[in-house]
Amino acid sequence: MAKLIYVTNVSLDGYIEDEHGRFDWTPPEDDYLAFITDFVRPMGTYLYGRRLYESMAVWETDPALAAHSKLTADFADVWQAADKVVYSTTLDATSTARTRLERSFDPASVRAMKASATSDLTIGGAHLAAQAFQAGLIDECHLLTHPILTGGGKPGLPSGTRLGLELLSSRRFSNGVASLHYRIST
Repeated sequence: MAKLIYVTNVSLDGYIEDEHGRFDWTPPEDDYLAFITDFVRPMGTYLYGRRLYESMAVWETDPALAAHSKLTADFADVWQAADKVVYSTTLDATSTARTRLERSFDPASVRAMKASATSDLTIGGAHLAAQAFQAGLIDECHLLTHPILTGGGKPGLPSGTRLGLELLSSRRFSNGVASLHYRIST
């Protein structure tokens, strides 16, 4: 069975965006972008909430972004090659290829995806991930912790959910980001 891996950028105080909805404190440096690209390269499907999908769609809809460097071109290629499932009640249509729109999060459907997948899946978007955590679907959690305190905003991890975690790996990047990769203890 494929694993479902929650991947997110968070501030040191645990937020994915500040109180104003900004996450401009997460620009990738070269070593960080190369790491992320290699991490998601083998993933077959990305599950997204609407806002994260709209932020990530530029990797397909804005060719100038990919043309910036070899690293950004590689990430764009990897992102475009994966299947995407976007969960949204407000989005009318998707703007990228290989993308399916779902109106609601169905744990049974995600379990079936995991059971039939030939490669691991990622999930992103705090609200969507919270639903997956509560349904017991997330197998691993990969936090990319940025050296900033936002003082508030949207939490990267759900409140009211208690889980044991086993550290699988950690790494520090030149921009001060710490990658913490955990397995959910059962």
